[in-house]
Amino acid sequence: MSFELGMMLLALFGLAGMGLPIAYAILCAALLYLELSGRGVGLAGKLLMDGLYQSFVLLAVPLFIVAANIMNAGSIADRLLKFCIALVGRFKGGMGHVNVVASLIFSGMSGSAVADAAGIGKIIIEMMTKDGRFGRGYAAAITAASATIGPIIPPSIPMVLYALVSNTSIGYLFFAGIVPGLLMGVVLMAMNVYISHKRGYATEAPVPLRDMPRTTARAFPALMMPVILLSGIYLGYTTPTEAAAVAALYALVVAAFIYRELTWRSLYAVFADAARSSASVGIVIGGALILNYIVSDQKIPEMVARAMVGLDVSPLVFLLMVNLIILALGCLLDASTIILVIIPLFIPTCRELGIDLVHFGVVAVVNCMIGLITPPYGILLFVINAVTGIPLAEIIKEIWAFLVALVLALLAMILFPDMVLFLPRLLGYQG
Repeated sequence: MSFELGMMLLALFGLAGMGLPIAYAILCAALLYLELSGRGVGLAGKLLMDGLYQSFVLLAVPLFIVAANIMNAGSIADRLLKFCIALVGRFKGGMGHVNVVASLIFSGMSGSAVADAAGIGKIIIEMMTKDGRFGRGYAAAITAASATIGPIIPPSIPMVLYALVSNTSIGYLFFAGIVPGLLMGVVLMAMNVYISHKRGYATEAPVPLRDMPRTTARAFPALMMPVILLSGIYLGYTTPTEAAAVAALYALVVAAFIYRELTWRSLYAVFADAARSSASVGIVIGGALILNYIVSDQKIPEMVARAMVGLDVSPLVFLLMVNLIILALGCLLDASTIILVIIPLFIPTCRELGIDLVHFGVVAVVNCMIGLITPPYGILLFVINAVTGIPLAEIIKEIWAFLVALVLALLAMILFPDMVLFLPRLLGYQG
């Protein structure tokens, strides 16, 4: 290890340990490396300009954020929740199922786990805990766990970031996330059934079948957004980035002209919040671009690849090892940092071992999402705590059962790659 790299790592962990946000810690440590190695901050500017302005794919991130914020405005969430209650509320542990299905639907709008948790989290937790039907810790835990589905079913901001570092097709990544996202929903609902029977949680009053068409019609415009998004990509009318623009425009039309609930004041709030969120992601990306240059300059990916190949491990063993590492890092780092900084280290080895990069990307993103609910630093636990006031200890106590269910789903995705690659291959993927 060179002196410059050692000082950079010392600065990175020291600043992060003192509580500086990880994005700023990465930027400061990377700039220190460039200064010590005699390259200067001018190179940092060039790397940022090249990375941010030559990557057309990055435009999808703020556009998906705008679309999600618009769809979360007004009564759209309320309409979708009523549709979910009509669909699955009648089964044992009804509101728990509603929670998961609502996340499956909202995942087709936001692409962000935090947006899903903050967007409908408080509403649905209040519905679950009304009249003591569910414990508040349980309601918060299943809300946090179901929010992890958000970035798996398209659109997905983490998959856009993975496509950036791996040069993989966003379209195929989006389609590859559909079955794993549904699997995550199924295992969470299965765990909800088990716990609901064990604790005697209530079901909701069945919605009469004659009311279903009206309930569906009220939610139909919002339900069509993921359909429009994916059909545009699949039929070749739009690139994924253009599809993000179409999604934002469609969300605007639905909220402003169909539901008539978007005012100029709320539209300003939507754009302001989207700008803040996009800037946060941009800072992480900027730091990662400089750090990735340093990692490449030090030839770390080649060293990792040689070490792994030298161990003569099978692709399956390598995947299991990498996922254990990501799972451990997920307890400490946010998903964007892992995807932009850590995962690129393993991509050369994946190519050497013949591991499909679409499969690897989906598995890695799922793993990162599980990290969002892994104690002690799972960010979704803190988000739910912040929006509801439910003590963190109560949420952590209830999260373990759902954590186990999601890890089992992740293991199934690793062991059975066809589960992930089925839809992309059906649509022409040759990997």
